[in-house]
Amino acid sequence: MNTLRIRLFGKFQAERTGRAMGGLDALKVQELFCYLLLNRDRPHHREALASLLWGDNPTSQSKKYLRQALWQIQLALRSGSHKQPNDLLVIDPDWVSIISFSDLWLDVRVFDEAMARVRGIPGQALEPVHVGVLEEAIQLYRGDLLEGWYEDWCLYERERLQNNYLDMLDKLMAYCEAHQLYEAGIDYGTKILRFDRARERTHWRLMRLRYLAGDRAGALRQYERCVAALDQELGVKPSQRTVTLCEQIRADIVLDLAFPNDDNSERQTNSATLRPMVGRLKSLQATLNSLQHQVDQELHALEEVLSNSR
Repeated sequence: MNTLRIRLFGKFQAERTGRAMGGLDALKVQELFCYLLLNRDRPHHREALASLLWGDNPTSQSKKYLRQALWQIQLALRSGSHKQPNDLLVIDPDWVSIISFSDLWLDVRVFDEAMARVRGIPGQALEPVHVGVLEEAIQLYRGDLLEGWYEDWCLYERERLQNNYLDMLDKLMAYCEAHQLYEAGIDYGTKILRFDRARERTHWRLMRLRYLAGDRAGALRQYERCVAALDQELGVKPSQRTVTLCEQIRADIVLDLAFPNDDNSERQTNSATLRPMVGRLKSLQATLNSLQHQVDQELHALEEVLSNSR
């Protein structure tokens, strides 16, 4: 199959049938092509593209550079392919757009589709098919988007995709704890901290995972790393919830605390996780009430004995 494979994570790479595709070596040509691929869901006005990429030049010159770059992209797409260039790139007098044909594989598109499939699903509620999709997606993330590029539009997309990558790993961590896959969960958490060492939620989950895996000392060392990272990166102390978890681990008593919601904020809790806890607390309350009744009866009997012995 005459497949065009394009990778935007890490270093830009374009291949056709396993061989590097020529004609895209010029930086501005790459930049235009990558911008169109990342914003493939809409057409772009030619004047806006010219201003975005060649805004330091007079309008007539920037439009000329745009025409030349579009011609080079068309030539590269035509090279070694039986398809015409407008199978992917559509150009008219005022607009330019990308249309996805069946032989195009784009790592960012696969990644975005994976995120769309699991958005709104808490990690502990993922199905095995979702886990497979996420594992495939995180393998595509070979590095940040177009490493070495610092244009404003690229920085925005880079941050968006990195946040989605970390959210995917968050979900996988939650899934692993819920299914007692502690070592795998620790591995996902370690990947997160390589990008954001002051992510307190990740430290909190790693503390739990290490403790549940039988490594209480490792869980306490994770807390110390959390304290140091928060202080050095943000100048703050851990939240009370993280401190409480540390105290529970030191006492070797960890309650079944609810996970923070994967898709909103740590202030939200998942009702499916809380229901079993409510049941256990009600059972404990009933036991305590029974014990209290027994204590009251024995205390009353003892007081009667003492009263009769006077």
